[in-house]
Amino acid sequence: MRCPKDYNMSEGALQVIMSGGDYPNPIMQILGSKRINAGGDKEKIRILLSDGKHTISFAMLTTQLNDKVGPNGVQTFSVIKIDKYITSIINNSGKGDARVLLILEMSVIVDGTEIAEKIGTPVPLNEAETAKQNGSASSNKPSSSHNTNGTSSNSSLFKPKVSSMDTSENLAGHMTHPISSLTPYQNKWVIRARVSNKTTIKTWSNSRGEGKLFSFELLDESGEIRCTAFRDHVDKFYDYLQVDKVYYITKCQLKPANKQFNSLKNEYEMTVTNDTNIQECHDAEASELPQTQYNFITIDKIAEKDVNSLVDVIGVVKSVSELFTFQAKTTGRELKKKEVTLVDQSKTSIALTLWGEDAETFDGTNNPVIVLKGAKVGEFGGGKNLSTLVSTNIKINPELKECYRIRGWYDSEGANLETTNLSARSGSGNFATNWMTFKEVKDKNLGGSERGDYYQVLGTILLIKTDNIIYKACPTEECNKKMVDMQNGMYRCEKCNREFPNFKYRLLAHMNVGDHTGNQWISMFNSEVEKILGATAEEVGQQIEQDSEQLASIVDRAHFKEYVLKCRAKFETYNDEARVKTVCIKVDPVNYEEYNAYLVDKIQELTGLNFG
Repeated sequence: MRCPKDYNMSEGALQVIMSGGDYPNPIMQILGSKRINAGGDKEKIRILLSDGKHTISFAMLTTQLNDKVGPNGVQTFSVIKIDKYITSIINNSGKGDARVLLILEMSVIVDGTEIAEKIGTPVPLNEAETAKQNGSASSNKPSSSHNTNGTSSNSSLFKPKVSSMDTSENLAGHMTHPISSLTPYQNKWVIRARVSNKTTIKTWSNSRGEGKLFSFELLDESGEIRCTAFRDHVDKFYDYLQVDKVYYITKCQLKPANKQFNSLKNEYEMTVTNDTNIQECHDAEASELPQTQYNFITIDKIAEKDVNSLVDVIGVVKSVSELFTFQAKTTGRELKKKEVTLVDQSKTSIALTLWGEDAETFDGTNNPVIVLKGAKVGEFGGGKNLSTLVSTNIKINPELKECYRIRGWYDSEGANLETTNLSARSGSGNFATNWMTFKEVKDKNLGGSERGDYYQVLGTILLIKTDNIIYKACPTEECNKKMVDMQNGMYRCEKCNREFPNFKYRLLAHMNVGDHTGNQWISMFNSEVEKILGATAEEVGQQIEQDSEQLASIVDRAHFKEYVLKCRAKFETYNDEARVKTVCIKVDPVNYEEYNAYLVDKIQELTGLNFG
């Protein structure tokens, strides 16, 4: 029989943890697992855990770890190190209180296939006894303790101080749920989360009446979610909720997130109701909750983003316009805006529009670093731009490592570098911008620069490959990763580490485009492929579902048509072979009147003749 000491197992750790004590990074063995349907597309995994001396069956995995246990993940009998966990006391269906261990992060020490048996002779730990010992000094209400970094505090022995808008029930005595576990199918839950952002109050007036609202973003160890309050709830909670403070929250309504205004990585969002209870948390562990989460992309990558998508960006302010004040044509309301030019290490710049109070108070003196969470991607004249929304989180020179890095780059070299302007007008509206033939592209060996080279060409679609032109993608707004069909009615996204019952169609085309000097294989993403095919990805997918032969006819209709294509050429290494990859980031129909004017200008430039 294998000995627990051979694997450095933390004998006795379960008794400490399940009594509400501290035990950093315990090493334990998984003896079994069971999947539990929690409603909707959320599935819980309950595991039988051993420390070599005791076993418990009241252990659960956070949903982000679901894929780590099972046939394709961690096997039974694996030895693991628990890097992060929380524990909570709940009522066990009339059988008394029981403490539940929720594992947030873990790593495998030895795979179960190598061990293939139980280590030692552990016996079941009496959960009821440990809960009784822990709760003897407290009331009969369920209580909760949290361990987010290998240490824990016992809330049944130490009650956190709570400031509340509703003192009818102390939420600190309840089991808290990770934000990532919330679904519309749950009725009873309490989260403990930090307010990472709060919008200003927005008012509206229309034929149906008047109202006001504000939104705030919540963050815990597992994820983030947006919550919106309307009308009377604005008066109740706006001043009470403060950015960076931590709160217990319960009884909000959950619904699918509106990704047009919500960039958070959560498929749901919350609405405050008459029953909503929010209480400030002063627990010492509240300070350990994370701050704002960012998913930064470099400015050059914005060229590949769809219009109206939301992005997180960090950049140095290169220039700032004066404050513009004007009246909206539709409402007559006075609006204020300020135009800002941002630049980053990709040696690319982009125009950013600040609105309202953000525009009035923004000071671009000394080229500050600006951080944007949830900025909206726009397009004008073929160039991409950014603008802020009411929900956009804006920070100037925050204490982030990314800020120090980009500050150092700009001060040492970035301020004097020539950059590519992503907001410059292109396509049929401006033929003078980086206009080339395919022969010129090859002769100039474009693609060798670090950020890639941009150009535009008047080209004819010669051939569109139909292989893998459409795929089933992750249904979340911020992810376009190809899904894996699980053959059970579910689809898995490896990037999001989740399974879904649905998907969205996305187009990714590889086509040969030619002009009078040569041709080039070009890759093209969803929104631009839709322009070429004259149909949305969803329409193409539905037609193929009805008749797979339809794809050939859809593609054939797009052949031999002319477009202005704005492209990026960049060297990439694949299978140890360096080659130029060309991506079309913008497609426009040809305006022949403007094109002819461009040709006349070029002829005059080359010959010195004047046709005016």
